[in-house]
Amino acid sequence: MRVFVTGGAGYIGSVATEQLVKAGHDVMVFDNLSQGHRSAVHPLAKFIEGDLADSKAIAEAFQQHWPEAIMHFASKSLVGESMQSPFLYLGDNVANGLNLLRVAVEFDVKKIILSSTANLFDKPAKIPIDETAAVIPGSPYGESKYILERFLFWLEKIHGIRYACLRYFNAAGATEERGEDHDPEMHLIPIVLQVAQGKREAVTVFGSDYETHDGTCVRDYIHVADLAAAHILALQALDEGSRTYNLGNGNGFSVKEVIEAARQITTHPIPVKFSVRRLGDPAKLIAGSQKIRKELGWKPAFPELHSIVESAWGWHQKFPNGYPK
Repeated sequence: MRVFVTGGAGYIGSVATEQLVKAGHDVMVFDNLSQGHRSAVHPLAKFIEGDLADSKAIAEAFQQHWPEAIMHFASKSLVGESMQSPFLYLGDNVANGLNLLRVAVEFDVKKIILSSTANLFDKPAKIPIDETAAVIPGSPYGESKYILERFLFWLEKIHGIRYACLRYFNAAGATEERGEDHDPEMHLIPIVLQVAQGKREAVTVFGSDYETHDGTCVRDYIHVADLAAAHILALQALDEGSRTYNLGNGNGFSVKEVIEAARQITTHPIPVKFSVRRLGDPAKLIAGSQKIRKELGWKPAFPELHSIVESAWGWHQKFPNGYPK
């Protein structure tokens, strides 16, 4: 298929682009490079530097590519920032997403995959969190994703668009050529590895008195390549109808366990500083992904924490300064 990937220069989008190209799809990446890296885009994918705030630019890109499907990754995605700047998220994420959907309707694109989030579940009644959980967004960021999910619901009814909303938990790890390179870095595993690289003195752990087995928060880490594989499976299944999936390993790993795994892999002591809890951090977030396993046969290829951290460390060793700027 001809697939249009927004945010394909970013962390998850670049890995999805890599897998799409390897699967034989004709891929065009559309990215404003505000968070992504030009060098992260697979060399066999077409690239257009453009902004979703510009509907004309989207339409011009569509005229070049005439996509049959869209994977929409482009988004501001920091929960904390969205609490500080809600208009930035409820404004940009929603308005830009609607620009994309409007052009998709104009060009009669009938298949859309939305990169959604586990931040839809701020107060889950049970763990693991499956697709029956009540949607209670935990931030303006989560709310912005849910608004786009609802728009897709109505576009299916009105325009016949088939869609998949993939709500995933903590993306981590790397492929040989593509990994996590943010500035500033906000995610635990790359922060821990920056300590091992000598770029930070220590890793700060926020809270050590949670009701977990070791007192630190437990999260569901899913390898970025497993996420990308789920996107491709969902794309292939759209002929059979729209769908929504929660994506995770189904296993939780604590902050202390992540740090210990990194110590073993890097052989660096990785000093720790403990601080107070961050407002809004739940003790546990673990995904229930039985639905996609059953319906699409998806199964994480890298479920172990050690393999996830090891792949990330391998990428940081190969690219110690991240992507070429």
